[in-house]
Amino acid sequence: MRITIAFLLKKSKKREDRTYPVYVRFTLNGKRAELSTKIFVDQNSWDISKERMTGSSSLAKTTNNRLDKVASNILDIYNQFEAGNKKFDVIDIKNKLCGIEEEHGIVEMFDTYMNTIESNIGKGFSATTLKHYKTSKNRLLNFLSDVYGKKEWTLSNIGYKFINDFDVYLKTKYNNSVNTAWCYHKHMKKVLNIAVAMDYLSTNPYVKFQVKTEQPKREFLTQKELKKIRKKKIDIERLAIVRDIFLFASYTGLSYADISKLAKQHIRIGNDGKKWIIIDRTKNGSRCRVPLLPAAKSILKRYKNYPINVSKGLLLPVNSNQKMNAYLKEIADICGIKKNLSMHVARHTFATTITLTNGVPIETVSKVLGHSSLKTTQIYARILDTKISQDFNKIMDI
Repeated sequence: MRITIAFLLKKSKKREDRTYPVYVRFTLNGKRAELSTKIFVDQNSWDISKERMTGSSSLAKTTNNRLDKVASNILDIYNQFEAGNKKFDVIDIKNKLCGIEEEHGIVEMFDTYMNTIESNIGKGFSATTLKHYKTSKNRLLNFLSDVYGKKEWTLSNIGYKFINDFDVYLKTKYNNSVNTAWCYHKHMKKVLNIAVAMDYLSTNPYVKFQVKTEQPKREFLTQKELKKIRKKKIDIERLAIVRDIFLFASYTGLSYADISKLAKQHIRIGNDGKKWIIIDRTKNGSRCRVPLLPAAKSILKRYKNYPINVSKGLLLPVNSNQKMNAYLKEIADICGIKKNLSMHVARHTFATTITLTNGVPIETVSKVLGHSSLKTTQIYARILDTKISQDFNKIMDI
């Protein structure tokens, strides 16, 4: 809806010289604001219909030019707000016209970005990402309340000390590890980058603060451990199903979220004439292309006519992630595996034991896993000592 602008004499503020102040009234979406133009006009020289001074005197021309300039400034500010693709009202326009800059806060910026995530779930963002940002926002709110006794903190007051205090708070109040604290910092840094992009900040305060991280130790299974799980006779159906889904993840590298939505349309014939899994990752929307190994193919075949799958149009009977991980602990006990099994472990097993150890180039593994950068793959997929030994055996005679 376009803004409407009107000029009127404020009859209630008549001056001793019998002139009246000219006020500008602008209306947008049913709301209006008024502001003095600091221009004073004799009532007899004012044209109510034209909203300008009458006559062609130099005073009339100067006054009308000033009024035109006020209207032009209001329209310029309105157009700036419109181009910014952000909600605004007449008060925002009035403040801008008066030179009053609105102070934005870090909690407000979290809400702004979380609204973007929520409205784009399935289009490059996931519900899990939204959940993580909500957790980060709650940590920030607790920090503001406990340390500063505040519910909000203006962006202009965020500096090195604020970020360092937040870092100390995370590690003392919540006993967060370096890497866990890094995740919260990553979210706040992202939100502050958006504030910079929206011209609320000139630079991101994180340029002065170095967030430390430690190389994470990713758990994975060896071929021997994987074989133990595969060969173990399991009579309890719920555990047998979870075992198969864990193995499927180990043979494909798919995450829990992607396996839980795997359907017939995701199985396609590749250029090599063989079956592939082609699916967009729930986490970041990047496309995964995974050749379907015989072991994974046989698991899909086993559940082809499983009632729950047929009714839901899915390929595997996947439980909730919480139940899956609980059942995997039982499977670890049954199979004598000392490691803490999870669906993440299966994905890491694919990256290390199934692919890298067998000579698949890390660039290929990165593409199959749907990683946006090779750096991510290097964290997830470590090369085993046995692989290094095998590679060096080839050059022992040099």
